[in-house]
Amino acid sequence: MTSRRGFIKAGGLALFGISLGGIPGFLADAVAGTVAPGLFKKKKIMVCIFQRGAMDGLMAVTPFTDQYLKAVRPNLFMSAAQGGKEKSLIDLDGRFGLHPSMSAFEPMFREKRMAIVHGIGSPNNTRSHFDAQDFMESGTPFNKGTASGWLNRAVGLLGHEAATPLQAVSLTSSLPRSFYGDNPAVAISNLADFNIQLRGNQAGANMASKSFEDLYDQTSSSLLKNTGKESFDAIKLLQKTNVKDYKPEYNAVYPTSALGNSLKQIAQLIKMDVGMEVAFAESGGWDTHFNQGTDTGIFARNVNDLSNSIMAFWTDMGKYQDEVTVMTMTEFGRTVAQNGTGGTDHGRGSCNFILGNSVNGGMVHGLMNPLAKENLEDGRDLAVTTDFRAVFSEVADKHLGIHNDKVLFPDWSGKQIGVMKGV
Repeated sequence: MTSRRGFIKAGGLALFGISLGGIPGFLADAVAGTVAPGLFKKKKIMVCIFQRGAMDGLMAVTPFTDQYLKAVRPNLFMSAAQGGKEKSLIDLDGRFGLHPSMSAFEPMFREKRMAIVHGIGSPNNTRSHFDAQDFMESGTPFNKGTASGWLNRAVGLLGHEAATPLQAVSLTSSLPRSFYGDNPAVAISNLADFNIQLRGNQAGANMASKSFEDLYDQTSSSLLKNTGKESFDAIKLLQKTNVKDYKPEYNAVYPTSALGNSLKQIAQLIKMDVGMEVAFAESGGWDTHFNQGTDTGIFARNVNDLSNSIMAFWTDMGKYQDEVTVMTMTEFGRTVAQNGTGGTDHGRGSCNFILGNSVNGGMVHGLMNPLAKENLEDGRDLAVTTDFRAVFSEVADKHLGIHNDKVLFPDWSGKQIGVMKGV
């Protein structure tokens, strides 16, 4: 008997390679019957946000008592002292200060629902954006030949066959590296206007020339006609829902940015109950070589958008908050010292944020030594003291119930650090 996954691949849809930038109207008619929310059993959902370009973790969460940092960032260092000309850092614990443009995060940190990990990064010391992102998304920082991404492997470790092609959804124009692999994953650039685009071999292209109705009607597989119908139903649900008129709940107001729009659409998918368990979004513009700014400027605008977008999403989630955990990531950090053009260059360690009701929050996790030159990696960068896999695996393990780190991160044998409760 043909398995559901086998049919999907044989049918040219290769869901691990679909980019849903739009489904044509005929697809809504491919399946008869009415689909209502609640088709799929409520599951935990992990939302990952990749900050592409390398965020300056030392400006997002500043060790403001460090005199070495102050000395090498004469124009970029920010203080937690009140009453100055510029906005002050938000003192989190007497040592670390949150950038004032990220004030939306402060209540979650105080309520112990947000954790910060500092000194996080890759054990591979490349400072190439392309290579570092590839290594982080594959989850194998010393193996360029890994075909699959870590989030796709996570989907495969969830312990159940997908009843929906929307089990893993990226709100991007193309499939991110972390979603590559054999398990179902799709990229949707815009829920309100999307079309099927196929990625794969010539056989897939030939099958794509057939109508979706033909693919459905010509098969004699009872699996497709029954359980496979759930996939069609999920897509039909997207088509039938008036996503353009979506109204966020609990007075949530999303920024009109790319990230804000992506997270708003992820919220819609969660509420539509289409069986999504892993979601992905991106935030760009973090490569701040020039005119980085302090309380105003490029960096301030970026962190403001990041924090406000995440908090709008979190507010909108309301009654779903127990089921959702949000985690950010970036390929590496920036140099400890500012450069000659008012910015920072490619570095090593950065920080990330984890938000959820099961997070061991209200803490800045990780190890950061005083930023004297002798403590810096290569004499210039914040040292990576927490392997990103220690955090990613812990969030996936504790939130999604995945307990096979040898498959999730095959070259890693480290320990988790306690960012989630119960570790």
